[in-house]
Amino acid sequence: MSALDSGFYFAESENTPMHVGSVAVFEGPAPSYGDVVRLLLSKLPLVPRYRQRVREVPLQLGRPMWVDDPHFQILYHVRHTAVPSPGGDEQLRNLAGRVLGQRLDMAKPLWELWLVEGLAEGRWALISKVHHCMVDGVAGTDLMQLMFDLDPDATHDDPRDWTPRRDPSTLSLVAGAVTEAATQPLRTLASLPTVSGAVRNVRGLTESGRTLARTVPSLAKQAITPTARSLNGHIGPHRRWAWTQGRFEEFRTVRTALGGTVNDVVLTAITRGFRDLLKARGELSSEHLVVRSMVPVSVRSQQQRGSLDNRVSAVFVDLPVGDPDPASRLRTIRGQMDEYKRAMQAVDVPSIIAMGDFVAPTLLSLGVRAAMQTGQMWCQAVTTNVPGPRVPLYVLGKRMCSAHAYVPIAGGTRCSIGIFSYLDTMTFGINADFDAFPDVDVLSGGIRRGIEELLELARAAEATPPVERPTGGKPTAPAAAR
Repeated sequence: MSALDSGFYFAESENTPMHVGSVAVFEGPAPSYGDVVRLLLSKLPLVPRYRQRVREVPLQLGRPMWVDDPHFQILYHVRHTAVPSPGGDEQLRNLAGRVLGQRLDMAKPLWELWLVEGLAEGRWALISKVHHCMVDGVAGTDLMQLMFDLDPDATHDDPRDWTPRRDPSTLSLVAGAVTEAATQPLRTLASLPTVSGAVRNVRGLTESGRTLARTVPSLAKQAITPTARSLNGHIGPHRRWAWTQGRFEEFRTVRTALGGTVNDVVLTAITRGFRDLLKARGELSSEHLVVRSMVPVSVRSQQQRGSLDNRVSAVFVDLPVGDPDPASRLRTIRGQMDEYKRAMQAVDVPSIIAMGDFVAPTLLSLGVRAAMQTGQMWCQAVTTNVPGPRVPLYVLGKRMCSAHAYVPIAGGTRCSIGIFSYLDTMTFGINADFDAFPDVDVLSGGIRRGIEELLELARAAEATPPVERPTGGKPTAPAAAR
């Protein structure tokens, strides 16, 4: 495992399942359980990791390793269930909350797939769980497209026999870990920019320094900005899960009329959701109050698409929940994101992440687990926006209607929101601690209201006639307004 993958593995604990997941809903009728099992068996050669388990190196002399599971049994990983009639969204959400809230068996390959029958209108669903040490959001999307089909009439190979590779001995694990510890830092250093290359690019380094210097005051300001600390705290073993959605065209309309990116608009809608939540709780104490959200950012290059691992960094965005003006909220978020983009372009983020390879596995494990136990009070939420496929996907000839992302919570941050786009729809999957968020529906409803209020502003901006400018250069109101 890489240092980043290992960090997600070490973060796993009794009350902190660290898997990502999704709920995908399909047109009916549902396939048989046997057909789903045979489909997965035919696809497994494309994802060898699905037949591997994690093996830790004795005394944590090295990072955990992936080894073939000699006892792999697909019937353990592919499961079958149904929701009670009438099989609506509420029943599916309740089931998904229970399934996704349960830990994976860490002694086996770290994934599960649940076939869910009984949905209204003959529909059915797949609930998938994959540990975060295997994939990040973008890799998870790549995996979805690998496991699913682009053609409803796609054919599949017959399942093939599989022979696991021999499990390495303890001695060979230790020897390999010692060798890796000695050579990995050298390989990492070799991949970093050379000193001579850096010297030749003094102008670039100077500009990068100026960009980072401009970012420092904003980061320092975050330390004194009042945050909604009530959203932090102990995380229990159970989860509530909710979702809402919007059409992609709605976000594009707002972006075109008001500026920013689609992601800026998404974060502004989420800000309204947290504002409604805190207002309903009587905790909207100041116009300067923010909910600080960790926003993962993929640093995966185009050439690295298809690699099933983690290649992410993160920024911390202050969602201005105390600001009553939605247009002002969008401007604030846009300013922060623009500043972060400049800062990330000024540094070699992949090389910084690779520096984790220098950390001893024991220290990495202790550091990650200590951070999880003491609680992460710096941010109050995680919001991750994963672009999904814009073409229809199929499983056994059945078209996927919608998909909802599941992002884990950890370290005292009791709420996460996974945003996933598919075809012309963007969904918001909200994962929250069961005891801390009995009002999770207020958050999901507030996000939808946030989309609608931004749409109203966008339509009003589009309907406003342009300002006329006379030859003298001073703007005058349109004739109809004079």
